[in-house]
Amino acid sequence: MAKNIADARYEETGYSYTMSLIQGKHKAAILYCLMEYEPVRFNEMRRYLGGIADKTLSSNLKELEHDGLVSRREFPQIPPRVEYTLTPLGASLMEVLDQLCLWGERHMGHSVDDVS
Repeated sequence: MAKNIADARYEETGYSYTMSLIQGKHKAAILYCLMEYEPVRFNEMRRYLGGIADKTLSSNLKELEHDGLVSRREFPQIPPRVEYTLTPLGASLMEVLDQLCLWGERHMGHSVDDVS
């Protein structure tokens, strides 16, 4: 670890790596949805997230799957059914996201002056 900011690089930090996996408007919400309700079907997740385009949701799910955080299971039936769950790696990230959720519940509705 760099002792001085002149030698440090943000992109080499664990924080940067973690944020690269969950950055974007919907990825953290998708992971939260899976943490709370897995397994989740595509249409259920789209309804839960509200206002997300099919293409955007599909793209985010593919990226999360590529990064090893989400697993996709396709059932060979008519009409096709696909369910998404967290992988063990994705589940290990939930401890961090759960802390964000708890912080939000604790401070939701507070003004800047209320927080000490």
